[in-house]
Amino acid sequence: MKENSETSKDTIDIPVGKWLQGVRRNPWILISIILAIVIVVMFFWRAPVVSPGIVNAQVAADNAVKFINSQGQGTVTLSGVAQKGPFYEVKLSFQGQEVPVFVTVDGNYIVPNPLAISPTAPSLVPQQQQRPPADTKVEVTEGDSPVKGSKSAKIAIVEFSDYECPFCKKFYIETYKQIVKDYVDTGKARIVFKDFPLSIHSKAQKAHEAALCVKEQLGDMGYFKMHDKLFENQESLSIENYKKWAREFDSSGVKFDQCLDTGKYESKVKENLAYGQQLGVTGTPAFFINGKPVRGAQPYEVLKRLIDAELTSA
Repeated sequence: MKENSETSKDTIDIPVGKWLQGVRRNPWILISIILAIVIVVMFFWRAPVVSPGIVNAQVAADNAVKFINSQGQGTVTLSGVAQKGPFYEVKLSFQGQEVPVFVTVDGNYIVPNPLAISPTAPSLVPQQQQRPPADTKVEVTEGDSPVKGSKSAKIAIVEFSDYECPFCKKFYIETYKQIVKDYVDTGKARIVFKDFPLSIHSKAQKAHEAALCVKEQLGDMGYFKMHDKLFENQESLSIENYKKWAREFDSSGVKFDQCLDTGKYESKVKENLAYGQQLGVTGTPAFFINGKPVRGAQPYEVLKRLIDAELTSA
């Protein structure tokens, strides 16, 4: 990755604009952006390695958020902060994705991923955030999750998604329908949908519950009708609309309302979320193609290449 920096006597120009455009397509780039910012700033400022002052967690987190946002190329928000050893773990939200970074307790330095250099030092990165390499197969249990396509298809595409996530909608519009046409409808692949509502999306939890309430009455076919409706009307997510849309699919309105209002599938949605975290999922959408992890709203050509490779080797 090339970096072009133009500096003057009074300013430091950090070239994050092009990268942030890439982040909008693939949010996992955010960690690389933060690391690049830190490297450039430390190089030009020649700051001392150690600062004796200690600030509270909120101040350190605010420092990190203000610095990143001051670059004027995108906006992150703070979703949480807690002390982890000699650092504060700061959780940042960017374009619907949550990314953890670490800030020194003096509030002066961002450390994207602390690297332990002592064999006795504990890892500060939670296990669910330690993602497996892209070429590593992961055993994924499909369970009773809704399935689109033949359950005997050679290719299983397990998708962890969030009905309020803009990147998930992007995938639905630009890639999902073509995958269904070319691989699901032809019997080559099946799509297994699993809930992964991000905490920053206040409407997502109930949207996932609503889809499962439709599945209860109309099975997997009904589930994916609601799935499509939710993504196609993402800007109109509400309890009132979930109830209206469920009735459009000829499900019993009374049964649906009772299911949704009592939170019948609340724990089920949360179980799927926890399971995804165990597999290393930290953002949406995330996929496992025959167990191989794929992250982000990838274009059709990327998934096609991966699916075709699995078909060839199957």
